[in-house]
Amino acid sequence: MIKKLIAGLGGAIALNLLHEIVRKSCKDVPHVSEVGEEALEKMTEGTVLEIKNPDQLYAATLAGDVISNTIYYATTATTHNFASGIIAGVSAIALPQKLGLDPDPVASTNKKKIMTVGYYLFGAIVTKLIYDKISKN
Repeated sequence: MIKKLIAGLGGAIALNLLHEIVRKSCKDVPHVSEVGEEALEKMTEGTVLEIKNPDQLYAATLAGDVISNTIYYATTATTHNFASGIIAGVSAIALPQKLGLDPDPVASTNKKKIMTVGYYLFGAIVTKLIYDKISKN
């Protein structure tokens, strides 16, 4: 299980690095982090966990994203890399609206939808590559 978690962490970090690099250097691209920030704001609103500082909100969202994607990839991408990446990407597009969140940061254009799926597919493939490499040793 440790090897799967290490591989999942690698895939989650790769996904987030790709997202951040593209988000900061290109226009009209997915902003997955905005959906996460909105979700975290809604979950913590009016509680002692409420985060009002934008930098802290971003950091908490990023940490939660890495943790959740690590677990997801560790349990799925190590055996079903393409399917798990596609399912995660499609879920990232479809779920925000169903959860009462703004889907526009990831789904307002076909370009954003395709790129969002691509990000998660990339993370899943990286996970599988890492897992295969460390499993041989």
